[in-house]
Amino acid sequence: MVDMNTIIANNISAQLKKQNKKQTELAEGIGVTKQVVNKILNGSRMVNAVELHRIADYFHVTMEELVTACAEGQNVNVIRAFMGQVKTDAAREALSVADELADMILFHARVRENSTAMMQTWEI
Repeated sequence: MVDMNTIIANNISAQLKKQNKKQTELAEGIGVTKQVVNKILNGSRMVNAVELHRIADYFHVTMEELVTACAEGQNVNVIRAFMGQVKTDAAREALSVADELADMILFHARVRENSTAMMQTWEI
């Protein structure tokens, strides 16, 4: 289950990307340090209602848009969300490798499923 901090962080990140803005611009725009924005985006710091309102105003969106999970279900990468909680670069690198391995395993599982389906006799 995804927590609220991750949903908000994902929505803010999506707005940054959509509006081609940087974290430092957001920090200046809402009157906080870039470290605060970084902690919000990695899910290690909760956003209070005043900050959420400022962020929504900054992006010209509603607060609801920032707290609502995507209708089709957000594809949250749990490993990447957890990486924000890790303190050392070595641990982050290890999690990055684990993330890549998980992607490869899922890819090969899908390939195998597809090849098994393709091996079935087709009926016309």
